Amino acid sequence: MRILFITDPLETFKTYKDSTYAMMTKAASRGHELFFCLQSQLSLADNVVEATVRPLELRDDAYDWFNLGEPGRQPLAAFDAVLMRKDPPFDMEYVTSTWMLELAEDQGARIFNKPRAIRDHSEKLAIGRYPQFVTPTLVTRDADRIRAFHAEHQDIIVKPLDGMGGMGIFRVGPDAMNLGSIVETLGDNGARTLMVQRFIPAIKEGDKRILLIGGKPVPYSLARIPQGSEVRGNLAAGGLGRAQELSARDREIAETLAPGLWAQGLLLVGLDVIGDYLTEVNVTSPTCFQEITQQTGFDVAGMFIDALEAAVAEADRG
Repeated sequence: MRILFITDPLETFKTYKDSTYAMMTKAASRGHELFFCLQSQLSLADNVVEATVRPLELRDDAYDWFNLGEPGRQPLAAFDAVLMRKDPPFDMEYVTSTWMLELAEDQGARIFNKPRAIRDHSEKLAIGRYPQFVTPTLVTRDADRIRAFHAEHQDIIVKPLDGMGGMGIFRVGPDAMNLGSIVETLGDNGARTLMVQRFIPAIKEGDKRILLIGGKPVPYSLARIPQGSEVRGNLAAGGLGRAQELSARDREIAETLAPGLWAQGLLLVGLDVIGDYLTEVNVTSPTCFQEITQQTGFDVAGMFIDALEAAVAEADRG
C-alpha cells in the first residue's frame, strides 16, 4: 500500500513513545510505501484535493530517524490510505482540513479516521451518548448552575471543552476555594462553555486509556497515574503510565461503544476511563501504543496495521 501520514513536523516526534512513529515502523516493516505531509500542505486546485507530499524512509536511529524524498503534489485519491494524525488543538484550521479531506473522500480517497466522524465527534461531549457509564456531569456557561452543582456534589472537576493533555483541568473541593475565579477564567466570563463533573476518587489508580482498533478493544489499557499532589494523570502533565489488563467494567464500556464508533468510520479511538466511569472519547490522534507494547508485549501497532489493511481491502472489494 501507499500510505500518506498527515502529521506534525517529523522533527518534533519523540520516537521512544510516539504512536504515529510506531504505526510508520510497522507499516514499513510490511513493505508499505510511506509518504508525509503537514496539514498546511493540503490544497484544493482545479476541484481536486491534493497535498505536497514527500516520500518517507525510516532509519534505525532514534535521533536521525527519517529521510525525506523530493516534494511533489499528488491527489489524495492516489494513495491507498491517508492517516490523519495531526495532534490537537481542534481549531478552525483542523475543521477546514476535515472539510477538505471529506471532499477528497468524494474523489476516491480513503481517510482514517473518517473526517466527518472526527469533525462531528466532540471528544468530551460524546460521553453524553452513554449516560450509563458517566459520572454526574454538567455542561453549561451558567456560573450559578456550576455553583449549585458544586453545592450538591462538594468535590468537582472543572474543565474546558477544547483542552488536551490535561490542560485547564481544576479540582474544587468542599471549601469551594477559588471556584468563582476558576469559572470566570476558564469560561471567559460566560463566553465559553465548561464541563463540570463530580470528582472520581479512583483517579489515584489512574486515568485509563483504552484503545479501540477496527471496532475491537486492545486487551490492555494504559493507566496514567497522577504523581505527587497532581490531580491529572495525563502523561503530558507528568502522569506515570502503567499498562494493565482491561477490567470487567473496562471491557463492558469498550465492547458497548466499539461497534457504533467503528460503524462511523473511526478506525482508532481512545477511551478515557477513571474507575468505572467513561470521561472522554478521543478520535483526533489517540496515543499510548508504545507504552502498552513495551510493558506487555502486545503488538498494538501490528493490530492497527492489520485493521488498516483489512479496511483498505474491504474498500477495494466494495
